[in-house]
Order: sequence, then C-alpha cells, then structure tokens
Amino acid sequence: MATVLLVLLGITLAQWQTRRGDQKQAIENRLLQREADATVKLGGALQDVDQIEFRHMALRGEFIAGWPVYLDNRPLNGVAGFYVLMPFKLAASDTGVDSYVLVARGWLPRDPADRSKLPSYPTPAGTVEIEGLVRRDFGHVLQLGDAGPLRPQAIVQNLGIDEFAAASKFRLQPFVIEQTSNADDHLLRDWPRPSLGIEKHRGYAFQWYALAVMALIFFVVTGFRRGSENTNKPAQSG
Repeated sequence: MATVLLVLLGITLAQWQTRRGDQKQAIENRLLQREADATVKLGGALQDVDQIEFRHMALRGEFIAGWPVYLDNRPLNGVAGFYVLMPFKLAASDTGVDSYVLVARGWLPRDPADRSKLPSYPTPAGTVEIEGLVRRDFGHVLQLGDAGPLRPQAIVQNLGIDEFAAASKFRLQPFVIEQTSNADDHLLRDWPRPSLGIEKHRGYAFQWYALAVMALIFFVVTGFRRGSENTNKPAQSG
C-alpha cells in the first residue's frame, strides 16, 4: 500500500510540474512572438488584454501621485522590497471619457527596521511619455493576514485591478503596465521575466518521476528477496 501511494504521489506531482513547465513555455513562446512586434500607442479606449498581453506599449498622460500603492514581498537580487504602483491618466482621446492604467513604476528596497517606512522618490508632474510591457496582473504571493481596505499609500501583498478600480473610482484598463522606459526617479526596473522557471519545473518533474520509479523498484526487489528467503527455508517436520 505504501508503495502504491508513493508511486501515485510521484506521478501526480510530476505531471503537475510538467503542466506548470508547459504553461511557462507557452508564455515564453508568446513573449518571443510579441517582443518582435512594434510598440503600440495606448489610447483611451478599453483594450482586450488577450490581444495585447506582453506587447510593448507607449503611453502619454500623467501619473496620479496621490494614489500610490506598494506591493510587498517582491525581493530583487535577494533584497526585500516593494513594487511602486501608481495610476496613470491617459491623455484625452476621442472617447471623451477619462481612462487610466495601473503602472508598476519600479522597485524600492524595504527598510529592514521599519517595514512601513518607504524611501522617497520623485514623481514627474504634468504630461509625460513612458513605455512599458503589458501584463495581465502582478502575480500572486502568499497572503499573510487580512489586507484591510485599500487606500492611498497602502502596503499590500496582492492587488487586483478590479479591487483598485473599486477603491479609487478610476476607469482602468483591464491590464497593468510594467514601466521599462528610463526615468530619474531612483526606482529599479529589473522586472522578472514571466516565463522564468521553465527548467526548474522540468527538473522537479524529473525528480518526482524518479521517486515513483525508485519506489516501484524497491518494492519489486524487496518482494523478490522475501520470496527467495521463503523458498529456501527448510520444511519443518510434523
């Protein structure tokens, strides 16, 4: 019974890791395809994220400096830190309706003594032009405790676009932008590639398959030895 459970566990986890690797590979393929496309200028009309995910976008408008939010638990090169998120009001378009997009401006280190203390950083005033990569969301990390109501200057571990739109009352595009263009604002923009970890998942899958095979071999070998021992035992006289 223990052998059967180990074999099933190994195969199940190996298949799960294989699927995760396949998903990351599909993302990598789409990234490579869309990285070669020309940069698109983002207007005020709401876009379909499926059509533009991983495209390079050019944006013209202004940052809403009064609504920053900080994503916690985003280390960079082993250093604890935050992603600085800020809504960006897109320049007036033919729609006549204000439109916004949530921009990840960059990364800031966390104060090791006081988590709530953030380094200062400048925000450009007025109309600016930036470029960035379209992402469906910011990913998800383990949620520790209750995040509480979302407000400006909040430090959160996870953030959904709908959640931010409801709290800020901004008409947001259904995606986020990772800013890639340079700016003199002390923020780092070394964004992790969304397909990162393909080889890791492949390696884990191999390990789990190996565990299943080893469990099966151990069962066969020990069973064969026990069978041989029972065969070689002298018969007891009555």
